[in-house]
Amino acid sequence: MSLVRRDFLLNYQQTVLGPFWLLIQPILTLGTYVLVFNKLIGVSTGSLPPVLFYLSGIVLWNFFNDTFMGTSFIFRENAQLFSKVYFPRLIIPISQMGTQIFRFGIQFAMLLAMLAFYVLFKDYALPTGFLAITTPLIIMLVGLTGLSLGLIFSVVTAKYRDIINLVTFGVRLLMFLTPVLYPVNYVPENVRWIVQFNPLTSYFELFRRALLGQGVVSPESLGYSLAFTFLLLFISIGIFNKQGDKLIDVV
Repeated sequence: MSLVRRDFLLNYQQTVLGPFWLLIQPILTLGTYVLVFNKLIGVSTGSLPPVLFYLSGIVLWNFFNDTFMGTSFIFRENAQLFSKVYFPRLIIPISQMGTQIFRFGIQFAMLLAMLAFYVLFKDYALPTGFLAITTPLIIMLVGLTGLSLGLIFSVVTAKYRDIINLVTFGVRLLMFLTPVLYPVNYVPENVRWIVQFNPLTSYFELFRRALLGQGVVSPESLGYSLAFTFLLLFISIGIFNKQGDKLIDVV
């Protein structure tokens, strides 16, 4: 818990607005997406209000992105700590994920507040059914996917510094292949398989389906995403634990 608190405070040192950036960033991003993609380009969000559609995607993507990026440079950012004290290396990335869960909780509360506004004042109907209770599970699956990818890239970036630039570019590209800015059924059928090949797609669609009542996900695509996440988690922990001590002298 102390590591989570340390990571959270370090993120906002020497900033005027401090943790308020957790709310400002998604609000500014939301305004940009609604203006550019919905108003100017005309991307349809189906029966969902554009604000709810984009904000749900932004909040969940921020959680994945921050978990992945925060874990990808674990060895470089904690080299002195690793070299001075011996402890299970996996504690650091887990604490990093704990920090991102806390950050996500704040942004998710904002999403729920916006949803409540639409329900109370815009006559928006909440979805009914058991899917709503799966929301925490979906969130954890997204976090585990980001953590697993981050563990692998933490080993790679410790050895090859040039990869850092590729990681930054790659995660931006991945966002456009994930239904953050558009619903899956908006993608032309002849290239839709590219988006569906992305294991995050099922999670984002199911997240919106569970929380907002709109999303397209099949049992097959969800099974593929689950298999990808847990296989990647198993492999990434093995690589991280095996390479951890070897990388201390490299960084």
